[in-house]
Amino acid sequence: MHAWPASEVPALPGQGRDLRIHDTATGGLVILDPGPVARIYVCGITPYDATHIGHAATYNAFDLVQRVWLDTKRQVHYVQNVTDVDDPLLERAQRDGIDWAALAEQETALFREDMTALRMLPPRQYIGAVEAIPGIVPLVERLRDMGAAYELEGDVYFSVESDPHFGKVSGLDAAAMRLLSAERGGDPDRPGKKNPLDPMLWMAAREGEPSWDGGSLGRGRPGWHIECVAIALDHLGMGFDIQGGGSDLAFPHHEMGASHAQALTGEFPMAKAYVHAGMVALDGEKMSKSKGNLVFVSKLRRDGVDPAAIRLALLSHHYRADWEWTDQVLQDAVTRLGRWRAAVSRPDGPPAEALVEEIREALAHDLDAPAALTAVDRWTARQEQHGGTDEGAPGVVSRAVDALLGVAL
Repeated sequence: MHAWPASEVPALPGQGRDLRIHDTATGGLVILDPGPVARIYVCGITPYDATHIGHAATYNAFDLVQRVWLDTKRQVHYVQNVTDVDDPLLERAQRDGIDWAALAEQETALFREDMTALRMLPPRQYIGAVEAIPGIVPLVERLRDMGAAYELEGDVYFSVESDPHFGKVSGLDAAAMRLLSAERGGDPDRPGKKNPLDPMLWMAAREGEPSWDGGSLGRGRPGWHIECVAIALDHLGMGFDIQGGGSDLAFPHHEMGASHAQALTGEFPMAKAYVHAGMVALDGEKMSKSKGNLVFVSKLRRDGVDPAAIRLALLSHHYRADWEWTDQVLQDAVTRLGRWRAAVSRPDGPPAEALVEEIREALAHDLDAPAALTAVDRWTARQEQHGGTDEGAPGVVSRAVDALLGVAL
C-alpha cells in the first residue's frame, strides 16, 4: 500500500528544541531524546467512511511531532497502518451492497487526498492489515506456543495475565477496563475466556466473511491489536519513541498492543511514550462514525474551504484537549489565514527571528500549537500597525509557519 506525496518542509536557520510531550502511561511530560532517527507509530483509519475532522485533528498532532523532530535535524521513521479488514468495514459493505475490498480502497484513496490537501507529512511505511497477515500469523502462533495465548472454539485469544506490565499504559482498574472493552470492540462476556479482558488475536473463518490462510491457526483473519504490533515490530522494533493515536485508543488498543509486544519479546516498554489526541465533538457529542455526527474534510474542500484554514482550525486547539467543531471555529481560522497571508505579502516587516524561536518553544512544550498561533498573531498585528524595515522578515515567517505548523501562506 502506498502513502500520499510529501510536501516540502522548508529549512529554517538555527535548530529546534527537543520535544517534551505528555505520556499517558506516566501521566506527565517526558523529554524524548530519540537519537539521529526518531521512530513513531500512529494508528490509522478503518476505511469504511471518509476522513472526518476528528481524524484530521489526530493526524495533525502527530504531523507536528514530525515537524518538531525534523527541525532538530533528525530523520523521522514514521509508520502508519490501515485496518482494511474489520467488522465495521464488512458491515458497511454489506449494508450498501458493495465489495468490502473496493470500499476499503475507495475510502483509503480519499483519505490520502485529504492528507495531501492538509499537508500532513506521509509515513515512510503505510501498511494495510491484509498485506500484514503473513507477518501476523507467526506472531500469533508464537504467543500460543509460549502459553501466552489459547484457543476457544477455533478463535485464538491473548492472555492478558501473561504480561506482568498489563495495565501500565492506561492505568485503568479492571472494572473500567471491562466497561471500555465492551464499548470498544471487545467481548468480555464471552463464555470460556480465561479472563474477560483477553482480546482476540485470530478470528476463525466465519461464513460469508473474508478469510486467509492462518497456517496452524486455520483460516481466519487477525484481531485488531496484533495487526499494529506486527507492523510496528517489523518496521520499528521494540522501544520506539512514540505510539500515537486518539485518546479512545489508550484502552484497549494501545494497552493490548503493548502487552502483545512485551509478551512476544520479553522487553519493556513497547514505546517510550504513549501520546493521545483529544476527541472532537459536534452538537455536544463526540464526533464518531457510529453516531453519524461527522464533518468530513472532503466535504469542506468540495465546499471551497481552503485546506490551510481547516488546518489552522485544528491548530487553534491543544492536541490533548477535547473540543467542539463549530462554524465559528472555521470562520475564525479563515479570518486568521487571511490576516497572515496579507502580512507576509508585504516586502518587509518586523524582525522575525524571535518569532521563530517562540514557535519552536511552544511546539517543543507538549505541542502547544495555540501558543504558536498567538505568537504569529502578535507579529501579524505589529506588521499591520507599524510595518517594519526587515526585508527578509515576511519570508522567514512564511517559511517558519510552513515548516513548523504545516500551513502554506
